Amino acid sequence: MPTHSETRHLPYTAQQMYDLVADVGAYPEFLPWCAAARVRKVVPQGEAEVMEADLVISFKVFRERFGSRVTLYPKDRRIDTEYLDGPFRHMKSNWSFAEAGDGGCDVSFFVDFEFKNAMLQRIIGVVFNEAMRQIVRAFENRAAALYG
Repeated sequence: MPTHSETRHLPYTAQQMYDLVADVGAYPEFLPWCAAARVRKVVPQGEAEVMEADLVISFKVFRERFGSRVTLYPKDRRIDTEYLDGPFRHMKSNWSFAEAGDGGCDVSFFVDFEFKNAMLQRIIGVVFNEAMRQIVRAFENRAAALYG
C-alpha cells in the first residue's frame, strides 16, 4: 500500500491553489496519465461541497476509469478524496492549503492507495514516488501557467 506525503511552499495564494486542485474537470489538460475527467454531480453539504467525479487514468498498456467522492471545504481550504469504484482496492487523498507570511502558501498533499490488479500494483510500485512527484509538479506548472 504505497503512500506519499509532501508539503511545498509556492508563490501563489492558498485560494488560487485550492481553486486549481478543486477544478477536477480540468485535470486532463495538465495532469500526467489523466486521459479524461467527468464531474457527475456536486451537492452542498453544510459548509462543504461533495463532488462525485470520474477520472480515466492511462498508464502504459492500462486504461482504467475510477470514481471518487471529493469533499471540498472552501472555508478551510481543504480537499479530501475517497474512492468509490474502479481499479483500486482502496484510495484516499488529502490536500490542504495554508497562507504563508510571504504572500505565498504551503500546499500539503497525501495519498494512500492500492490497486486490485497485482501486476499494475507492482508496476506502479516501482515508479510510485516519482509518479507522485510528477503529479505535484504538474499542479505547480499549472499554477505558473494560470497565475505566474
